[in-house]
Amino acid sequence: MHEQDTRTPAERHDALERDVFYLLTEPDDGQPLWSVEDIAREAETDDPMVPIHGLLRAGLIHQTTDGYVFATRAGVRVVQIIGHVA
Repeated sequence: MHEQDTRTPAERHDALERDVFYLLTEPDDGQPLWSVEDIAREAETDDPMVPIHGLLRAGLIHQTTDGYVFATRAGVRVVQIIGHVA
């Protein structure tokens, strides 16, 4: 049975940004490089650029000229300090 999502649109957006950020900050791997298409598949979103743009504006990720994204050193360090928390 499918549970109804009772979160507000803002809460869903924040959760998607967090999930994408966590994809880019694997504790063991440091700063993995992801394609936008892979992020869309893994995060199960039709428009991965929405959370990507938010993370870019916040300075937590970088995007290469050919479209790959990765966490900034500061973003990785935040995750090293606090971990992946929900």
